[in-house]
Amino acid sequence: MAVLDVKGICKTFDKNTVVLRGIDFSLEKGESVAIIGSSGSGKTTLLRCLNFLTTPDEGKILVNGETLFDADDPATQKESEIRRKRLHFGLVFQNFNLFPQYTALQNVMLASELLAKEQPDYHTRKKELHEEIRQNAEKLLKDVGLGEKMNLYPHQLSGGQQQRVAIARALALKPDILCFDEPTSALDPELTGEVLRVIRSLAEQKMTMIIVTHEMAFARDVADRVIFMDGGVIVEQGASHQVIEHPTQERTRQFLSRYAEN
Repeated sequence: MAVLDVKGICKTFDKNTVVLRGIDFSLEKGESVAIIGSSGSGKTTLLRCLNFLTTPDEGKILVNGETLFDADDPATQKESEIRRKRLHFGLVFQNFNLFPQYTALQNVMLASELLAKEQPDYHTRKKELHEEIRQNAEKLLKDVGLGEKMNLYPHQLSGGQQQRVAIARALALKPDILCFDEPTSALDPELTGEVLRVIRSLAEQKMTMIIVTHEMAFARDVADRVIFMDGGVIVEQGASHQVIEHPTQERTRQFLSRYAEN
């Protein structure tokens, strides 16, 4: 069974701006999929739909066989359920989105602490839960190479370090699927490598991931599969090296040709 099934996702903004036109794909546990395409092709909107930051107009989203969203079933669209559904996905944004008033460690701990407060035994286990959350956050920061930076604030960190904090934060809630939205686009070239190394390590650990990226060499080397989007549709998908090195569709070839020229 696929960990993720996306069926017929459509999204239109302002009544006449069609961004997604019936997106279908699946994702197996432990698989890394890179989504590539030019600006405006619908990549980020698709990620936002998967994370319930944007509501699709049509289609279904299933995780581990459970229907999280069905445009034809209002019961799957209750606001009270949205936060629970988001826990299936971790999202790493382009621009980090760290809280400036919190240290790196506090940023990673925050969501887990908020969830812990909803547990019925929170008041009797408060100290124990807090320590568990702290230990997990410290481990994650060490895993992304920031063991000595965890008590610094975002403004004291480089862009690459901030993005690694954001990755640790996304991992803290143990999501089924980790999503990246152009994770290196806001970084200087010399800082890109450190973030890509972390993502490569996660791929080696068989973390299930969806990576929207313009780093074509990285997509070829790290992703198991590449999805090429254009005009709100999936034009081509397949093994990463096959799609990038030997595309079968003209629109894919044109995009890759432009990328090579740049």
